[in-house]
Amino acid sequence: MRVYEIAPQESREILDRPIRELGLRLEGSPLERLVEQFYRELDRKGLKKFRPTVYLTDEWGCPSGEPVIGIPFYLADPRLSRLEKEVNDLEDHRQIMMYLRHEAGHALNYAYGLYKTPEWKQLFGPYRRRYRDDYRPVAFSRSYVRHMEGWYAQKHPDEDFAETFAVWLTPGSGWRKRYKDWPAIEKLRYVDRIARQFGDVAPARPRGRKDITVDDMDMTVAGFYEDILNQQPSPGELPLDADLQDIFKVGRRRKQGVRPAGELLRDHRKPLVDKLVYWTGVQRPLVKKLIEAIETRVQQLGLLADVKKEREYLTEVTVYATALAMNYITRGKFVQL
Repeated sequence: MRVYEIAPQESREILDRPIRELGLRLEGSPLERLVEQFYRELDRKGLKKFRPTVYLTDEWGCPSGEPVIGIPFYLADPRLSRLEKEVNDLEDHRQIMMYLRHEAGHALNYAYGLYKTPEWKQLFGPYRRRYRDDYRPVAFSRSYVRHMEGWYAQKHPDEDFAETFAVWLTPGSGWRKRYKDWPAIEKLRYVDRIARQFGDVAPARPRGRKDITVDDMDMTVAGFYEDILNQQPSPGELPLDADLQDIFKVGRRRKQGVRPAGELLRDHRKPLVDKLVYWTGVQRPLVKKLIEAIETRVQQLGLLADVKKEREYLTEVTVYATALAMNYITRGKFVQL
């Protein structure tokens, strides 16, 4: 599928324009007030001198060792946001704040050089440990906090710290009570103590080097999304017909009180993906492809849903997709042929 086929009408006029020529800025964009909210959260937590630079780039991130925070450029323009929503799952305000708090953990770590200290290494592990995108998390481990989807704190010591900091920073997280009997509470207490210790201390590295910025991005909007579509993973062959026909048992001759089952799944695609990624740990792009494959096959089979039983269908599809995802975690495939 080409990006031109899925781009909303209002977004098509910018597809052929280089990203650096779109004049994207944080100032005056929908992101500005969220960044201001983020800075207020730091202030309320006592971090008076820590204000990491936030800039627009190609994806969420904090360049290794650099106390700066990159935000995806598509969040600064409604036309780009609508296009992103068609290609991927667009972050809502809650998720944007979650990512900001997480990346702030990285930035704080680098700004004050915490990862170099013996105490940090003892609590979180060696900073130089190799990153792995295909890490196998231990579900429900109480040695790590839960913040972002996918047991993400278990990916790397630096991610463990960033997630711990994000939980500590989140207003109303109630971390003292929630994690009271968890081993992870020691990490949270460390973050709380460090924040008090460095609250009025200027960072050793107040500025950092930015990665690619929107002013450096000479590829077109269409080119950027064509690359994403080409790189999206495949869930492989999924012989799901018998299972899906068992879930959606409404006869095709029935005309009243039904609607296409594919339409029901499409309406709930994002929450399905969100929850599957959060609880299973399978990477979001692959989970999204799994749900889209189920949705597409349901449409091809012409399956119907009784509108009075929609909650039952969604429950069953969620459990079914979770079983497939856990099969992937343990065996490397959604379905064993």
